[in-house]
Amino acid sequence: MILMNNFKAEPAEIKEAMVAASRRVIESGWFVLGEEVISFEKKWASACGVSFGIGVGNGMDAIEIALRSLNIGFGDEVITTPMTAFASVLAILRSGATPVLADIDPSSALLSLQSVQRCLSSKTKAIVLVHLYGQVRDMNSWLALCATEKVHLIEDCAQSHLATWDGSVAGSFGTAGAYSFYPTKNLGAIGDGGMLVTNDSQLAEKAQRLRNYGQSARYEHPELGMNSRLDEIQAALLSVRMEWLAEFTNNRRLIADAYRLNINNPIVKLLSAPQQPNAHVHHLFVVSCIHRAKLQKYLSDYGVQSLIHYPIPIHHQQTCLRMNRDPMGLTNSEAHSEDCLSLPCHPFMTVQEIEKVINCINTFKLN
Repeated sequence: MILMNNFKAEPAEIKEAMVAASRRVIESGWFVLGEEVISFEKKWASACGVSFGIGVGNGMDAIEIALRSLNIGFGDEVITTPMTAFASVLAILRSGATPVLADIDPSSALLSLQSVQRCLSSKTKAIVLVHLYGQVRDMNSWLALCATEKVHLIEDCAQSHLATWDGSVAGSFGTAGAYSFYPTKNLGAIGDGGMLVTNDSQLAEKAQRLRNYGQSARYEHPELGMNSRLDEIQAALLSVRMEWLAEFTNNRRLIADAYRLNINNPIVKLLSAPQQPNAHVHHLFVVSCIHRAKLQKYLSDYGVQSLIHYPIPIHHQQTCLRMNRDPMGLTNSEAHSEDCLSLPCHPFMTVQEIEKVINCINTFKLN
């Protein structure tokens, strides 16, 4: 079976380096908020082109902490997309703010600027822009909109590790960026992990307090925080894995290029191509097919795993049926959720596996 992710195929060198890093942490006797976290925070912030990185428990917490650090909460509205992992919206709810769902652009599945404009109100304090599937697009327009409307741009970079637009890295455009290091991400830990990145020193200071019970100094808690700390072992492992990220990302791009060049089945539609060479890191390669169930079964029968990201848009979740949304509806999001299918695109795929996926897609028929 060609898997969506194949961790067992990782090079022996990276596994050996991670074992050594783990041993280093164990022998240090310091396991939470120590030198490993500080070191990785600096490395990741530098890679993102920002001044501050605050390691946290996961990507969802990074979004919540960013909002809370900006004093966004009860009575405020935050606009985002219904085509995302539930964590993006749950983070807004946990901050106390009210999510407002805007529709997507069907060509990319990313948040629609026009739909967001229809969702703006006097209560809007931020937009959580999800760089879905690993793609960054049209950031100049998003920055202009946020400047005009005087709202914060929070980037959900859970799938877009080091994607760039005009040379700047995802997470560096807005007031803050939120990264996830869940194992399946382009840079993944061996467990949960996340980071908030920002150029705002005051936001960074507050985020550091909020992640650690709201503590400013030992046993002093000037605000109500949470327990969301990236631990030492995960930070050490991420520092190791970060050294391989550029190579792995290049592999993903080569796979995506092969798919885009060679998939030619008219029944299977591709999303629009990246607007700039490094603007997509291909965390996922997503196609759409109105006969998705049949296509997915066909792939499985021939030994190709596929997944759906995401089969249920946020406003169709039982807990979100009454959530505020674009007054013109979310029809593009609903259509995409019914047709989208993610193909294997992990960095350890062989040439033969890539060719097999392409061949399976191209030979799929309805009869």
